[in-house]
Amino acid sequence: MADFLATLVPQIKQCQICAPHLPHDPRPVLQVSPTARICIAGQAPGVRVHKSGIPFTDPSGDRLRQWMGMDEETFYDAARVAIVPMGFCFPGLDEKGGDLPPRRECAETWHARLFEALPQVEFVLLVGAYAQKWHLGKRAKGSLTQTVVAWAEYGPDFLPLPHPSWRNNAWLKKNPWFEIQVLPELRTRVAELIE
Repeated sequence: MADFLATLVPQIKQCQICAPHLPHDPRPVLQVSPTARICIAGQAPGVRVHKSGIPFTDPSGDRLRQWMGMDEETFYDAARVAIVPMGFCFPGLDEKGGDLPPRRECAETWHARLFEALPQVEFVLLVGAYAQKWHLGKRAKGSLTQTVVAWAEYGPDFLPLPHPSWRNNAWLKKNPWFEIQVLPELRTRVAELIE
């Protein structure tokens, strides 16, 4: 599997499938290794991540690391943590200045092969509705909130999360059970797998 991953990742990094649909040159961003036991399945890089080429180098990443109880050094240790967004490239902005949804071509082209090459992953954080729908399929509920409410149904392999963006501050305020019930479970599971 390590050899297959070593071949697959450069192909992903050179991918141009979405180029005609992006407002910039493609810059696929992911972090994988044959030893990572935790995978963060996110949505797509934002503009800051597009510029840095490093996943979650933005306030969302700060919040996600805080949720996980993890420092930056551990988070960016590919041997421990894989980061596989649904769309590897920044999809651009909508008319209101928000990020567009991840391009479907990424998951359709790469995800099945990539996750086949990551059999050692034991725990996948499903960050946002796009990741939840792809990974859970028909097991996902009708909305992100319903899926996150049902988080215990998906363990120990998956844990659905809202996106850690500041745009979800209202959601977090409206759903205080998330921090009370879900975050302790998240931190415990992460600590077990990082040890």
